[in-house]
Amino acid sequence: MPEISNWMTQTAQDHPDVVTIVDYGHTYENRKISLLKIGLSTGEKKKVIWMDCGIHAREWIAPAFCQYFVRQILQTYKTDPKMEEMMKNMDFYVTPVLNVDGYIFSWKDNTTRLWRKNRSPGTSSCDCYGTDLNRNFDANWGTIGVSYDCCSEIYCGSKPVSEPEAQAVTDFVGSRKDDFLCFLTIHSYGQLLLVPYGHPNFTADNYDELMEVGLAAADAIRGVHGKNYKVGTSPAILYPNSGSSRDWARQQGIPFAYTFELRDNGTFGFQLPEDQIQPTCEEAFTGALQQLLISSAFRITRDTATVAMLTVLSTGQDEK
Repeated sequence: MPEISNWMTQTAQDHPDVVTIVDYGHTYENRKISLLKIGLSTGEKKKVIWMDCGIHAREWIAPAFCQYFVRQILQTYKTDPKMEEMMKNMDFYVTPVLNVDGYIFSWKDNTTRLWRKNRSPGTSSCDCYGTDLNRNFDANWGTIGVSYDCCSEIYCGSKPVSEPEAQAVTDFVGSRKDDFLCFLTIHSYGQLLLVPYGHPNFTADNYDELMEVGLAAADAIRGVHGKNYKVGTSPAILYPNSGSSRDWARQQGIPFAYTFELRDNGTFGFQLPEDQIQPTCEEAFTGALQQLLISSAFRITRDTATVAMLTVLSTGQDEK
């Protein structure tokens, strides 16, 4: 983790015109939760893209991808017109490691390598540590795909947003929710693009758009190294769950909310070999960019249509 923190500091120092470090919370063990804000200053109000990695401690490929994503943006925006346009129209808020305590614990030794949760202690009646942060958000909390046993890997916490890490995201994103276009939370493994919702009884009102954008991203991913990513809701292609950050983001009105489950399909699982890190990041980067480009086009089209309809309602006639 010191390496990642130092990298964030160095990145901000190397690109002071486009990168700012923002501290927006603290973990249970009082470590800072920080993001990199990336974008070109234009003086105009911009849409915001959220990306977090490392909400589950053992999913080491996720923080590696967040770092790769930032590097690629900063290396290409001056020479790639599409990337430059995105930097002018969007700000990226990238949290390389959300579950800082758990991530550090997972690096302790071989016995902790597969630690998933954060490191907050259980209740007075439980000696176990940790809450699954991706079951702790206030989105159909505690209803399905969770455990109330604090020793379980999918323990949802004592109440919604009981954990400081979930609270930090809730406060930061919630106070700016109207600015966000996309909410991307990066996980592993399974090679999946998951759309809201995790509860089988609920369907996102823009489900068709979510699927169209997700399928386009999966096609883009396939074109890089031939890997297939399934697209769908969690109950349809993985398992039902509740309290996820993705579902919370969609319920807050953020139009495009996705969970990326990176490589692989289970051969190596969370312990992805080093020689797969680069290709995994390359394909996921391509898929994420495709998502952002198409999502932006959808919103521009929808916003334009809304303006046109308001004009009709106010004037009583079509624009010609």
